[in-house]
Amino acid sequence: MTLRTHQLEILEVMKHTSKGQIIVPTGGGKTLCMIKDAERILFNLGTRGDKTIVIVAPRILLAEQLSEEFLKIIKNVSVLHVHSGETDHKSTTKIEDIYYWNKGTKGHKLVFTTYHSLRRVRESNIDVDTIYFDESHNATQINFVKEVEFFSNNTTRCYFFTATPKHSLSPNKVGMNFEPIFGKEIVSVPAPDLIKQGYIIPPKVKSVKYSNHYGDTHVRDNETLINILKNEDNMEKVLVTAKSTRDISNLITQTDFQLKCHSLKYNVLWITSKFGAIINGVKVSRDKFFKIMNEWGANPDKKFIMFHHSILSEGISVSGLTSCILMRNLDYITMSQTIGRVIRLHKEDIKNIDSGNLKPCDFDGYKKPFGKMFVPVYNNVGISTERRLQTVVDTIFNKGEPAVSVVRK
Repeated sequence: MTLRTHQLEILEVMKHTSKGQIIVPTGGGKTLCMIKDAERILFNLGTRGDKTIVIVAPRILLAEQLSEEFLKIIKNVSVLHVHSGETDHKSTTKIEDIYYWNKGTKGHKLVFTTYHSLRRVRESNIDVDTIYFDESHNATQINFVKEVEFFSNNTTRCYFFTATPKHSLSPNKVGMNFEPIFGKEIVSVPAPDLIKQGYIIPPKVKSVKYSNHYGDTHVRDNETLINILKNEDNMEKVLVTAKSTRDISNLITQTDFQLKCHSLKYNVLWITSKFGAIINGVKVSRDKFFKIMNEWGANPDKKFIMFHHSILSEGISVSGLTSCILMRNLDYITMSQTIGRVIRLHKEDIKNIDSGNLKPCDFDGYKKPFGKMFVPVYNNVGISTERRLQTVVDTIFNKGEPAVSVVRK
């Protein structure tokens, strides 16, 4: 796997810096930086003794996805998951089990956990050499700061990866600008550089205005979404961020939306913490949902529209998405993360750029020239969402700055 220029720069900085923040736009390949750094630490330094590396994620789903990505490249390691989710690997949240697994397991070890379960790892008193905090803006939450501070001060190496730093101006809340815990910003990769180099594509914001804003929400959403699917380009694989899980359920179960989608050759997927994972009206396991989602994302002949409220906003890789529709307003961090779902290059564009048949930024030649972000607007409804979305796009993709969220109270 060929590393990009900015990834090589990140890895070089990590060689010489034991703690700090690494700011990389969504789609910039920060996971591969973690993996290649871990591979170097475990196998390429001639290091004596067994080492334990901990990878922290905000959600169980992301911890599982990170585990899969790590193990595609790193072999001959033992793996433990510390969270309450199901996994093919050994998994526990019991402190004594973590301790005895670490003590009794020979060789190098990878521990995948969540911010919520990180306390269990701390209380097990295992020696941790390196820790990676993924989506590290979550590390500023008051329930997690104690554990984060402990590992920041008690590991040999500690890194905080995010596209969306969270700072604080309040004396009562900790932000990533508090260097004793989070260290300094050691790398910041501007999004425009990644676009110029052909690693991501720019987002394009479009408001879709409809006059019908009366009646039940699910009836209105049915009309709006079908019109978008019928009349807009680049709508093969669509992610919809809904206002609530109830709105999703009402749309699917109380209208003819799914029938209309099927007539347009769209599959309908939705996933929520309340209702679980559903594909074309059939409830499936989460593992099957994500397997099919990524298979269809990579298949140019498959069209789908996929609904969620928040579960897919952060970190989860959704293969092949062409467009996103925002049915509700989001905070700056979640909006930035959501944009990141649709700005990954089409696989044909990657192939053509790598072979020299397509120049980066020659968007007329791109199969997918931009990631579309739609905001339905009904009179004054949706206006604030559109404005915030455009502000985030201008900040990240025009000015080249991270979308920093600031706590002031």
